[in-house]
Amino acid sequence: MLATILHKPGDISCEEVTDPKILQPTDAIIKLAASCICGSDLWPFRGLQPVDRPMHMGHEYCGVVVEVGGEVRTIRPGQFVVGSFCISDNTCPHCRFGFQSSCVQREFMTGAQAPYARVPLADGTLVATAEIPPADLVPDLLAASDVLGTGWYAADAAEVREGSTVVVVGDGAVGLMGVLAAREMGAERIIAMSRHESRQKLAREFGATDIVAERGDEGVARIKELTGGVGADSVLECVGTAGSFDQALACSRPGGTIGYVGVPHDVKFDGQQLFFGQKRMLGGPAPVRRFLPDLMDRVLTGRIKPGKVFDLQLPLAEVAEGYRAMDERRAIKVLLRV
Repeated sequence: MLATILHKPGDISCEEVTDPKILQPTDAIIKLAASCICGSDLWPFRGLQPVDRPMHMGHEYCGVVVEVGGEVRTIRPGQFVVGSFCISDNTCPHCRFGFQSSCVQREFMTGAQAPYARVPLADGTLVATAEIPPADLVPDLLAASDVLGTGWYAADAAEVREGSTVVVVGDGAVGLMGVLAAREMGAERIIAMSRHESRQKLAREFGATDIVAERGDEGVARIKELTGGVGADSVLECVGTAGSFDQALACSRPGGTIGYVGVPHDVKFDGQQLFFGQKRMLGGPAPVRRFLPDLMDRVLTGRIKPGKVFDLQLPLAEVAEGYRAMDERRAIKVLLRV
């Protein structure tokens, strides 16, 4: 089959590889309904994460089960499933505590930018729908596998509550999903920090009440102006750079909470600033499996349409153009037809 391989920064292509096979009795093989490119895929593509050997790319997936290992009990061939980018058994103490992304058997999904994929720990990782969903819901269900679940975790970790004021730092796909999540959780005011017209428009559609284009001190001043000098109850950090973390900390009110889901790069904290600023922080890899049943239900009942975040669709063979489009910010998120 054809699959996406990153050889070195900037060098990515769709190549012939061996079809995935059952390696462990807890595995499943799925035929993907669609795949996509994640913002975190751009870190190695840009050379900001080491690439010491060819990497099989892709960790967002949904599709139909075609084969299962001998110890798989709850997932069967023919079911449509959505899985998390974090592989988990869903039974260990961390999983039962709601942090499947810290499962004692944790793996990170790879190789999903392809027609077929192997999913380890299928019983703990995959969630099946009652029936095969219509094709028009596939992008929405695919989003639940990572980008929606990650934006949802940012809002959950930031303790977004009914009537709260929320700032979302980052207007990529995760940030936009954070806006949607904050709306669903009942936030009264959602301020999206964005400088791009197309992303501002989608943020408004997902529930943003205000847009702030300024950055740095000017951005903080604008947030303080909008909140009467107080700052935000909840801040969603959805980028992972030193600048975005600084922005998040400065926009949060004393006693406020920051949910951070952007993978940190060159981020350092000032202990005095944290101590006297009295900021709560929770984040890390999103425990998407915790949220999947609820998010899938919201999609299947038509309550949310997260698939709108895919603003470019390409065949798998043109995956390199998809990476370039996202790297150059010509696309928010690319859906790959398999």
